[in-house]
Amino acid sequence: MSKRGEEKIILVTGGSGLVGQAIKKVVETEKREGEKFVFLSSKDGDLADAEATRKIFEKYRPTHVIHLAAKVGGLFDNMAHNLDFLRQNIHINDNVLQTSYETGVFKVVSCLSTCIFPDKTTYPINETMVHNGPPHNSNYGYSYAKRLIDISNRGYYDQYGKIFTSVIPCNVFGPHDNFNLKSSHVIPGLIRKLYDAMERGDKEFVVLGSGKPLRQFIYSLDLAKLFLWVLREYDEVEPVILSVDEKDEVSIEEVARLIAKSFSYQGMIRFDSSAADGQYKKTACNNKLRSLIGTEFKFTPLAEAIQETVAWFQNNHGIARL
Repeated sequence: MSKRGEEKIILVTGGSGLVGQAIKKVVETEKREGEKFVFLSSKDGDLADAEATRKIFEKYRPTHVIHLAAKVGGLFDNMAHNLDFLRQNIHINDNVLQTSYETGVFKVVSCLSTCIFPDKTTYPINETMVHNGPPHNSNYGYSYAKRLIDISNRGYYDQYGKIFTSVIPCNVFGPHDNFNLKSSHVIPGLIRKLYDAMERGDKEFVVLGSGKPLRQFIYSLDLAKLFLWVLREYDEVEPVILSVDEKDEVSIEEVARLIAKSFSYQGMIRFDSSAADGQYKKTACNNKLRSLIGTEFKFTPLAEAIQETVAWFQNNHGIARL
């Protein structure tokens, strides 16, 4: 129960996005007594506006908040508008956290990103390394705004004793992802690209880069379950990385082949090595998570998660974010 002795009213900002929709599906299939979820979308109000944020909180009177909303974009959008990403995300985050404090919200769980870690670092990265150096120059505006959530959480605890915390997921994918080729991440981007290639009858699936870089991927429904665990059980202010195990790191080539298999694609897969690969690896350590939840939590196998995501995209192409 909440601090107010009432049922928990959990407000999910960014509730129409990839992670928000996954949380919605999990709570609908695994309902708990005494919890009411409210999933916000941008239509409910502009969280970058303090007055609009206050009206939302006065309307729903949340006891808990899962804060997913953010101004996000692809690489080139970030590079061209770092100031916009910095300012808008600072406004959104400050409004959500301060309004949560002022209206008596008991707990806030905010979503950070592995891109906030220093550009020059050692691997695997862990929760103690967030502020050890500047982030990559391409998205410093977004990264510093996200880092400031961690600083704010410390402040709300030190001054007011509030349990405002954050999580740092590795690369997330799943149903309701962004499949826009200009702004999508690697898995939804490759799914969309192969879908379009098959619609054209192409005999070749071209993947940009060598396929050699390594990444960790977490299925959105697994991440949703971990978010709910953090909301219900995790009472530290310091962030926690929500990632698959280090042994589950895979190459982009393996991902591309799993996607092709999920589509039953019979053509050739060609890796265009003239295109940049980006960072070779960004390995995250989930030792803290494992020490808290144990080894019994099983992540969905990557092949199965990709198959389900491909099936969702095929069945929902008309409403997917393209």
